Amino acid sequence: MSLLSALRRRAESVFNGPARTRVVLILAAVLALGTADTGMVGALARELESAFRISQAGLGLLATVSSGIGALATIPMGALADQVARVRLLIYTIVLWSAALLVGGAAQSYLWLLLSRLALGAVIAAGGPLLASLIGDLIPVGERAKVYGWILTGEMIGAGIGLIAGGNIGVALGWRYGFWLLGLLGIALAAAVHRWLPEPARGGASRVPPGAAEIPHATPVRLRGNPFALAGEGGPGAVLQGWRSIWRAFAYILRIRTIRILIVASSIGYFFFAGLRTFVVVFVEGWFGVSTHQMTALVVAVGAGAIVGAVLGGRFADRMLRHGRPKARVTVPAVTYTLTAVLFAPGLLTTSVPVALPFFVVGAAMLGAANPPLDAARLDIVTPWLWGRAESARTVLRLAAEAVAPVCFGLIADWLAGPGGTSKAAGLRDTFLIMLLPLVANGLIMLRARRSYLPDKQAAERAATADRAPTAAPDPE
Repeated sequence: MSLLSALRRRAESVFNGPARTRVVLILAAVLALGTADTGMVGALARELESAFRISQAGLGLLATVSSGIGALATIPMGALADQVARVRLLIYTIVLWSAALLVGGAAQSYLWLLLSRLALGAVIAAGGPLLASLIGDLIPVGERAKVYGWILTGEMIGAGIGLIAGGNIGVALGWRYGFWLLGLLGIALAAAVHRWLPEPARGGASRVPPGAAEIPHATPVRLRGNPFALAGEGGPGAVLQGWRSIWRAFAYILRIRTIRILIVASSIGYFFFAGLRTFVVVFVEGWFGVSTHQMTALVVAVGAGAIVGAVLGGRFADRMLRHGRPKARVTVPAVTYTLTAVLFAPGLLTTSVPVALPFFVVGAAMLGAANPPLDAARLDIVTPWLWGRAESARTVLRLAAEAVAPVCFGLIADWLAGPGGTSKAAGLRDTFLIMLLPLVANGLIMLRARRSYLPDKQAAERAATADRAPTAAPDPE
């Protein structure tokens, strides 16, 4: 108990209090679910290919179907995130995700496994809009990139857990136990969300100050006036209640130039990450000739770099903001995306692990550093009443990119490997090199966001201030 108490006190010191610690750890664990699952598919690639006699494209399809369904489901999920109790909806989706994994682990055919993964899109679809809305209402504006950085480490940790646990479990017990383990962990997480994460009041009234022991209870805020005033229809920028508002809300959101740029940039980054985590085990073992246990050490090292990058990227952007650099949340991703491509290329061009590892670690840090300021910037330029739908607009394109990435990587790798797949590792190496080019383009895309970010942020602040109306009515359940 003394060790657990020491770890708890340390976590509370890092995250600024018990309440923030619970928020960060729970939301990071939610993000870890989806990436752990995809990482597990990559780690179990050889076992799945042997069990069901599938190609690399067929393996990529297992990762694609859940992301594809998530891309379709995220539109209604974004609307729900703006109108119903978010914590309760999050619990339901985690339970569904866990059940799908348990069923998938019992699959007797490739089709069975493929169909079981359709339900996995639920937590992917709900996670983005729900977490964005919750973070906006729980975390003060000036600290969002930093806290987003902590929470986004869940993506890297989850991918690492999937790769490490999947590889070792696959060798020791078989591929089924990897899926079953994740399913049981999902059920435990649903119980933790139910116990420790209360529903916050909308509009920022429940933001958690540093050192707080509990999430503040506050009077909910309701909208007044006509929605979409900035679209030319009356009162300033709130959101209609009811399902007929979904498409009008999306149309309003996508008129914001900075939102369009950030959505495209984020999706390109996740496209590369999705392909990388699906095929990294097959590539590293084939190209560098390492064993499963050596692969575990490499994953830990690269994953640690990504985690450090996510934490420092958010902190650095917020620090620049406090020191009079108002465009920091779009400048930092522009630089780090470009550096990711520059650093990964030399590592891919060598067959020496000691030479490649530093490039991969620092490159992963740069890739991880881009997302926290990007996500915080999206909250900056949209009124709080549209956070869920704004995130779902981004999630649609992001999940579409993640859905096609494994298949694209697999098809290109199969083609480059040549007849009979005699050069599979070389084909994957060349595929990764080709896919670095969109990351360079990302850096250029983000530079364009510097022109529109501040005007769009100021418009969102005016709309949020004009639309607040306190009410004694409870938050909708």
